[in-house]
Amino acid sequence: MSRHAKSRNRLGSLLMYLVLIAWTAFTVFPLYWTVITSVKTPLAVNEGPFYFPFIDFKPTLDAWVGIFTREFSGDMVTRPFGNSVVVGLTSAVLAVILGSLAAYGLTRFTYRLGKIGNKDIAFWILSQRMLPPIATVIPLFIVFKTLRILDTRISLILAYTMFNLPFSVWLMRDFFASLPREVEECALVDGCTPFQVFYRIALPLSTPGLVATFIFCLIFAWNEFLFALVLTFSKGQTMPLLIAGQNFQRGPQWWDISAMALLTIFPVLLLALLVERYIVRGLTLGAVKE
Repeated sequence: MSRHAKSRNRLGSLLMYLVLIAWTAFTVFPLYWTVITSVKTPLAVNEGPFYFPFIDFKPTLDAWVGIFTREFSGDMVTRPFGNSVVVGLTSAVLAVILGSLAAYGLTRFTYRLGKIGNKDIAFWILSQRMLPPIATVIPLFIVFKTLRILDTRISLILAYTMFNLPFSVWLMRDFFASLPREVEECALVDGCTPFQVFYRIALPLSTPGLVATFIFCLIFAWNEFLFALVLTFSKGQTMPLLIAGQNFQRGPQWWDISAMALLTIFPVLLLALLVERYIVRGLTLGAVKE
């Protein structure tokens, strides 16, 4: 390779790295701004912008202590956070369990209803995820009102499970399709029932796919706003709804809002980082062609 070609390659690599660094800074800066705002005093926020702790301003944990200890906000934060944890985890677990059962059935058994087969059923399930949530929220409101479960965790768990189930079925279907059937056939020959094969062989082999599906379902449920806005009022309120309402209740107190936003971001971010290798493995191993 000539010296001129090497120089062009180095210049191209340098430009690529500069673009990546600029894009990373652009995407990370809002999170950095939220972090430093959560440790600012009201005076520092109003007189800002200040960017560097200990240089531009003196950091403080008053906002973090305040959202849990102030008389008006102690229960106001802990209850929505508890609702988000319970609703997010429960709905994600239910979506993964039901989605795995449906996905395994679609990959291991043949269903026929006239001209409709397994692929048609799988596409119909996925099409439910394409439906705008606003089209279902009013019927759900009427049903849950009739059942008297509005403003409860149960209503959100049912709604989020229904919302995430098509995604769970589609993702797990691709993953089960990539598993070798010979192992399952040997288990059937040894006397296992189809459910035992699913429980003892297919599920352990599909752990990366299960983890990846669970994380995505949890993120969708954790960040969801529309269903929580319509189906809850106060007792069933979740963290996104609490944060959105701060501007209307007490004015834009950005230090408290930033602390609440970080409290909402960190649990899912930490969980995703802990199981990152499973997520990557699950998404790559599940990419198969039929």
